[in-house]
Amino acid sequence: MHKRTLIQAAVGAALLSAGSLAFAQAAPFKIGLILPMTGQQATTGRQIEAAAKLWMAQNGDTVAGRKVQLIVKDDTSLPDVTRRLAQELVVNEKVDVLAGMGITPSAMATAPIATQSKTPLVVMAAATSSITEASPFIVRSSFTLPQVSVALADWAPKNGIKSVVTLVSDYGPGIDAEKYFRERFQFNGGKVPESLRVPLRNPDFAPFLQKVRDLKPDALFVFVPSGAGAAVMKQFGERGMDKAGIKLIATGDVTDDDQLNDMGDVALGVVTSHHYSAAHPSPANKKFVEAFEKANNKLRPNFMAVGGYDGMRLIYDALKKTGGKGGGEALVNAMKGEVFESPRGPVFIDAQTRDIVQNVYLRKVEKKDGQLWNVEFDVIKDVKDPGKTRK
Repeated sequence: MHKRTLIQAAVGAALLSAGSLAFAQAAPFKIGLILPMTGQQATTGRQIEAAAKLWMAQNGDTVAGRKVQLIVKDDTSLPDVTRRLAQELVVNEKVDVLAGMGITPSAMATAPIATQSKTPLVVMAAATSSITEASPFIVRSSFTLPQVSVALADWAPKNGIKSVVTLVSDYGPGIDAEKYFRERFQFNGGKVPESLRVPLRNPDFAPFLQKVRDLKPDALFVFVPSGAGAAVMKQFGERGMDKAGIKLIATGDVTDDDQLNDMGDVALGVVTSHHYSAAHPSPANKKFVEAFEKANNKLRPNFMAVGGYDGMRLIYDALKKTGGKGGGEALVNAMKGEVFESPRGPVFIDAQTRDIVQNVYLRKVEKKDGQLWNVEFDVIKDVKDPGKTRK
């Protein structure tokens, strides 16, 4: 009797232990998505959240036996708030992955937390070249400003543009855009008589645009973050700069798909370089745009949406590769070298830099069926971040 009791107790303990292990393995896999949902960059947050939810709706909320839980936090694009939210998500919520990062200062503020806690940080928006160097746990699904700026600096001199004034927002991505555009344009024989920087917060473009008009370059090269392009376009038109013979060329942030239709005909003919357009003609993108618009009351997806969508794919695929176990280092290692067909075209994650390699497209704003679109007319394939290829 005593022996039977011992055996029963041992079996009970084993079952309890197995149950605890199963419970641990089945614990929800938490993604802490930190985005600017209000404030100047609110369109970025809206697009990325919508794309993340679309990915989950299409691919389910269970991966390798783990229930996926998305926790969305609004950092109002203030880095101090981002840092605090990231700490709370890691310490209190025990998230498995941090993601989002609407602007560069937010990503940089979160990098030390990712490193200390060994939590992967999937950057879905912020685009300064050096971000992935700030932590070995950062993987980027968006783009870098050097990637898209260099293409335009090659195109411009071949198309009659010999002098360009640069106008950028005064923070990391803007400084990258200015530097890489100017260096390549000058290498190609062009002249940059002036480089202007506008404050990131509450910018007034009017005095800068007036200065450009007085300088009379062939073109104005612009980078401003997603959401600010409409104001630049409006004031460019109000000053009659296009009529004065000054072309507007820009990174694709300026002719953001989310805002393009509200810009009016002043945007027609504007040439930009970028990694994504809602008009990209691939079957994968047509399906993505249709599903996104259907799920979001006809909202057109922009480049932020594709960064969020592909970021979720990276997380899901990494969780599958680890057999549902997760773990910071294992997840990051699983993301390295990942290759897939995105709505933007073919992409892969460089195993050395953890940064995205992708096509960059030259586009012109055209009107089709009464709507404005960024229509692609050329492509530079498999572009690595020039900020890293030089190191």
